Amino acid sequence: MSSNQALQRVRHLFRAEKAGHTGSLDPLATGLLPVCFGEATKIAGLLLGSRKAYETVATLGATTDTDDADGVVLRERPVPVLENAAIEAALVPFHGRIRQRAPIYSALKQGGEPLYAMARRGQTVEAPERDVEVDAFRLVERGDGWLRLHVECGSGTYVRSLVRDLGEALGCGAHVASLRRLWVEPFRQPAMLTLEALQQQADQGVDLDAHLLPIDAGLSRFHRVVLDADSARRFGYGQSLAFDAVSSTAIGSDTPGGGSSAASHGASDLSVVVGPGGTLLGLASREGDRLRPQRLFSWASTTAA
Repeated sequence: MSSNQALQRVRHLFRAEKAGHTGSLDPLATGLLPVCFGEATKIAGLLLGSRKAYETVATLGATTDTDDADGVVLRERPVPVLENAAIEAALVPFHGRIRQRAPIYSALKQGGEPLYAMARRGQTVEAPERDVEVDAFRLVERGDGWLRLHVECGSGTYVRSLVRDLGEALGCGAHVASLRRLWVEPFRQPAMLTLEALQQQADQGVDLDAHLLPIDAGLSRFHRVVLDADSARRFGYGQSLAFDAVSSTAIGSDTPGGGSSAASHGASDLSVVVGPGGTLLGLASREGDRLRPQRLFSWASTTAA
């Protein structure tokens, strides 16, 4: 099942007119897929750049055209005797800001077309290289011909590429056998629900809305600006504000156990704007001495009135 197929099933269960997810999972993968409904779709794009954590099992000794178990085996090699110290030493160069070549079967586009579509037609695909951030890449467990690895990384990092390149560093090749997404910031300890569990509850007449989080839950890592009543009214109508007219500002702190803030993900120019009663009004950017609305929630103007 693709991420979009999963999204459409959940959208149907919640009877949502609008829905969006915050970053695709490979069809082989399991784990967390945050979904936004209604007005929350306005923040889905902001969550695309969030840090993520995965657990993956790498099969050693074989490389595939997709870099995972769904692909065709391209080459098999014997797996050398590997001590833990050798594996951990091989993991070291994959930490921090690294250069990574994406899999040829990926959603990255060339000339407006996904690479995977070109690869499926048999075209020669030259996957691009780009800089990515890897915060953690460590050995969790090992067995005969496989490694279980923990990964924490920034947006755009392919775990399949990490495993492929680690296999080359170990001299035997490797591909992803399984992949599970554990969390996506700011949802570090998510209460995940399977599609089957949601369907069962829907069939039993359970109110699924009880599982929904407020939009604010997805914005906890952004700077926060609190407006007085007059400023909130003008902001709700889409007017920019002189920053010295803003009654007060508060910088949202990281959640417990969290890593970097939203500022590290290219969102530092955006702030969450709330009214005097704590009502979420929208998102704004600071441009010089002006606070300019970027995205307003549908209730912003009525709240301001």
